[in-house]
Amino acid sequence: MGRLVEFLETHRGLVVLFFCLPASYIFNLFLTIRKTLHRFFFSSPTNHDSRVRAIQKQIQQWNKIPKDERKLLCTARPNWLSLSTTFYRKDLCHKINVDLFDILQLDEHNLTVRVEPMVTVGEITQFLIPRGFTLAVTLEIADATLGGLALGTGMTTHSHKVGLYHETVVSYEVVLHDGSLVRAAKNENADLYKTLPWSHGSLGFLVALTLRLVKVKPFIKMNYIPVEGKKNYCDMIRLLSGDSGDYPTEDYVEATIYSPERAVIMTGSYSDYDPNLPINHVNRWYKPWFYKYVETFLKKGKHTELIPLREYLLRHNRAIFWVVESMIPFGNNPLFRLFFGWLLPPKPAFLKFTTTPGVRVYTFTRQVFQDIVLPIRKLEDQIDKSDELFDAYPLLVYPCRVYDRGPASGQLKAPRKEYIVEGTDYAMYNDLGIYGVPGYVKRKERYNPVYAMREMEKFTRDIGGFSFLYADIFMTREEFEEMFDLTLYEKVRRKYGAEGSFPHLYDKVKPEIDVFEVGQRFEIK
Repeated sequence: MGRLVEFLETHRGLVVLFFCLPASYIFNLFLTIRKTLHRFFFSSPTNHDSRVRAIQKQIQQWNKIPKDERKLLCTARPNWLSLSTTFYRKDLCHKINVDLFDILQLDEHNLTVRVEPMVTVGEITQFLIPRGFTLAVTLEIADATLGGLALGTGMTTHSHKVGLYHETVVSYEVVLHDGSLVRAAKNENADLYKTLPWSHGSLGFLVALTLRLVKVKPFIKMNYIPVEGKKNYCDMIRLLSGDSGDYPTEDYVEATIYSPERAVIMTGSYSDYDPNLPINHVNRWYKPWFYKYVETFLKKGKHTELIPLREYLLRHNRAIFWVVESMIPFGNNPLFRLFFGWLLPPKPAFLKFTTTPGVRVYTFTRQVFQDIVLPIRKLEDQIDKSDELFDAYPLLVYPCRVYDRGPASGQLKAPRKEYIVEGTDYAMYNDLGIYGVPGYVKRKERYNPVYAMREMEKFTRDIGGFSFLYADIFMTREEFEEMFDLTLYEKVRRKYGAEGSFPHLYDKVKPEIDVFEVGQRFEIK
């Protein structure tokens, strides 16, 4: 068995090429056909209310079970369909079918769209962009669901203007523990509205939400700016994000850091066709992976081009940022892209579906996949800490506003006063994306994943940052409550009947693996 594991590890790229990618393609085809048939026969925006009543009826049936025999509620959606890295024990819960996949209403006058929670990023961009709109915050992964982002969170390269995903939610429609349907908005059930973000399905069942839109043009005019020197690129990112107090002029801002002293900063603005600029279809199967293409400008120098808007928004989808490289080291080879690039990306659902407990522990200890939101004024410190603990490059940096919504404003703590942009009610933070295989693992050096992540989480708490909860967390309950403010959340759980009906937030997001036992194992070594 040991030799087999060693062979699979050594030749992982070939295993992925000849088994995982074809199987993932077939798996994805099956899911697409199933979803298409479901929509054709059972789904329609006009039937939304009847579908919600069916969900309410399931919950009412659960309420008839004696209290001492009831299991906590959760959706029946399989773990492997979510983009979370964890595997919550749904087998221990009472599962409710929430099959809601429709785009319900586009309001062009008020710049909003009302959707059911299972609509994906890929579907909403396909619907909105030809009509001249996009979501104010659009994640780069096509399979992410709008409901999952609403109860978790997300950000994008437009977040330096609009903030986190939940800032763009106008209202939520939620079925509670007793089967009642409520609407939550700024002026309606405001306490529930404030706590649904970051709740991860621990307060009720989301059945619809209304999201804010922005008007767009068909292209993004993209500028690539290579920068040498950590202080130089950090200062430029802060300037472009608006941390100095000047309103940012660029619609999109991001950076990819390739080493402690080298980065490429990208700025984008909505554009019509310009005959003086080349058009780059970055998502065609034979094209270089986006981050590899960006890296070339460290040698080439500055460059400007047009990218079709939907291709820009999903630019990291093919290589899942740079995670696919750890699976297929030769995946960016021109011949591979030409002949097999159409198979990418491997379906995240397939990767989770085929993850055994052994594979889960294996990847858990040899890879890092984290998005951490930290004050942008501490950007140099973030990079140093990541380099010390993981030595994993590239690093992703997305600037993002985090608003001070005052006391009792939900799980996300208000930014510290020293981070607030002068004359505003927000601080500029950034997502630090750390993905892939740590350098220590590549070099087969000593590496304790639990120690590294716990140190990163402590650093995050110390400077007033927070972790995205779709990824594994390594905190105790006490440390979790130090990072997040659960004061209002606990009150809302009691008020709306979630306590004793739905799992607690910490229990929903903590890993099913005993991280502390894993850490002790590495200490023994």
